[in-house]
Amino acid sequence: MTVANGIKSQAGSAMIALLRRCATNVATSLARLVRRARFHSRQPWLLSPSKLAFSTAASVVVLLFCLVFFDVVAITEARKLPRWLIFVFDWITDFGKSGWFLWPLGVLFLVLAALPPKLTPVSQRVVAAMMVRIGFLFVAVAMPGVFVNIVKKIIGRARPFVTGIADPYVFKPFTWGAAYASMPSGHAVTAFSVLVAFGILWPRARIILLIYALLIAASRVVVTAHHPTDVLAGALLGIVGALFVRRYFALRGLGFSIGPDGILQQKPGPKLKRIKSVARELLA
Repeated sequence: MTVANGIKSQAGSAMIALLRRCATNVATSLARLVRRARFHSRQPWLLSPSKLAFSTAASVVVLLFCLVFFDVVAITEARKLPRWLIFVFDWITDFGKSGWFLWPLGVLFLVLAALPPKLTPVSQRVVAAMMVRIGFLFVAVAMPGVFVNIVKKIIGRARPFVTGIADPYVFKPFTWGAAYASMPSGHAVTAFSVLVAFGILWPRARIILLIYALLIAASRVVVTAHHPTDVLAGALLGIVGALFVRRYFALRGLGFSIGPDGILQQKPGPKLKRIKSVARELLA
């Protein structure tokens, strides 16, 4: 009994130490994330004021054009598609939920934060670089999603066929129900923020990521959960949100930096060889 109690006590102490180490590292990471900008750029925004104004105006024009000429047609035709095709896209659309990315990224971040401090200085830098990139991916997907979940309830656009007909002009602002949370599409926001964020770190995967984003976007219309303009607005916000997060990290020297000319540069990340070396060190 004494030996068993001793083992339990040691296990409890080890767990407490692990949780404390994890909490300390997470708190340190958050402190670095909210610190003041280290870099200063000639361009305070993603685009110059003139380009930002032009891009905003062009986006509004495109959305209005699609609203008038495509929303009703696309939703009406979607209901006529074969049932097997709708079933396939109904399965695909589930992968547009942010949880598929946020949960694994969050868990992996906490695991790295809880690693023992006995690693060599080089390995500790590798782990720190991995945590920065995982943190970037998490924030780049989560931040646009949180923003859109608030905005869509303020806009209060009705989902297709809520009124019984394909009417894209039904709005009930500040309605906090799912039936009036159509614009923008949360799935599209997630898909396109994933496309941008993961594509920044792994350029070779951009084609696969683009296919994923387009399939998710199409699935929202096929299953008549959103109008095409909802999906387009979500895609734009997902792209802009991920780019904004990248700039936020760059201004603080986290994974990215900003040159004197205002151009963002990605810092070299840990190579696979280094990551394997850390894994071997941990196992040893």
